[in-house]
Amino acid sequence: MKCPCESNQNYKQCCEPYIKGSKNPLTAEALMRSRYTAYSEGNIKYIRETLAPETRKDFDEESAKAWATGSEWLGLKILSSKKGRENDSKGTVEFNVKYRAEGKVVEHHEVSQFRKEGDCWYFVDGEAHTHEEGHGHSESHSPIVREGPKVGRNDPCSCGSGKKFKKCCGAAS
Repeated sequence: MKCPCESNQNYKQCCEPYIKGSKNPLTAEALMRSRYTAYSEGNIKYIRETLAPETRKDFDEESAKAWATGSEWLGLKILSSKKGRENDSKGTVEFNVKYRAEGKVVEHHEVSQFRKEGDCWYFVDGEAHTHEEGHGHSESHSPIVREGPKVGRNDPCSCGSGKKFKKCCGAAS
């Protein structure tokens, strides 16, 4: 089976060893790809474990699980990687993700920051913008407000980034 991260590799040789804990991703991009795959599988435990330790207290596992399992994952495209190689301690990965939620195709664009501690890469932070396909970006590139329960400014963001809503998808609201 091809890996959901669209690396064109077999899942068993690509993301599975990272998600199952038998290997650590060697690069920030490999961690990013494995996190996408974990979201597509609804494996929120892996998402939490790969968050920088200082951001885990704000991570809402229930909301992340509901979002991940309630979405149909349509693809990941890595746009760029800066640093984040095996011998680096920091890295940046820019990517697009497409998913279907509530019958609408959503494109999520993010520039994520990663940090390596020992032999483990962690997701630290990301700047993200989302829009529904066919609606384009507004001038300010602000995210579309989704229907559903109201999210408070200090609640964890429903996108699963681990950041507070006001610092993530709600930043432009």
